[in-house]
Amino acid sequence: MYKQIVLLTRKKGTTHEAFADYWRETHAPLAEDIAGVRRYNIVLPTDPENAEFDGLAELYFESLTELYEVFGSRGDHEPDFGREAVAAVNTDVRNFADLGALTRFAGEETVQRDDVDGDTDGLYKHSAFLVRQEGMSHEAFVEYWQHNHTPIAREIEGVVRYATVLPAEPEHAAFDGVAELYFEDVGALQDALGGAGSRDYDPEKGMAKRAREDVNNFLAIDRRPRFIGRETVRLERQ
Repeated sequence: MYKQIVLLTRKKGTTHEAFADYWRETHAPLAEDIAGVRRYNIVLPTDPENAEFDGLAELYFESLTELYEVFGSRGDHEPDFGREAVAAVNTDVRNFADLGALTRFAGEETVQRDDVDGDTDGLYKHSAFLVRQEGMSHEAFVEYWQHNHTPIAREIEGVVRYATVLPAEPEHAAFDGVAELYFEDVGALQDALGGAGSRDYDPEKGMAKRAREDVNNFLAIDRRPRFIGRETVRLERQ
């Protein structure tokens, strides 16, 4: 599946609670009506005061062509989209989110581990927006991530689902990839990957420790935003 991830920050002067209420009650129903969307998730932070963003919107499509038909590509227009098919959604975003801080990422998701048969509703998720180390090519980054790091990360204690998302257009993407680690318990997530408020973390044992040590081989940690939240599946079409 292909997905569009939108990193949202609330509009200035708006509380996180007001942002979340508006998104759930007013904006989400508009996004659910976008043609071609097969699945729509919203992810709200477990610790809003220390989160780098106020939420993640994730829209899934069967093909990259369908995604581009709705949102266009980064290569042909700006992040505020402007396509007629999503005009209502784009206009409404301005009512609760800061467009100047909005970041979007389009890519192909690969599920590397799934102990929940795709049912992520209510799970806690750590989304790491990965940036390669200086001097490393995107291709070398992907090779290391997929073949060296992923076998470690998907075995981190407590992980019940692990997915990687590679950018559809690396030359225009804000990040080199996204790693998504799901847990049933937020405490287990924090034990393995730390809490919100810091881009770094220091697990003490097991595969979590091995994974943290390995990221030094390919990631620019200080440039890697991350987000810890609880996922709600708003829409799922077969």
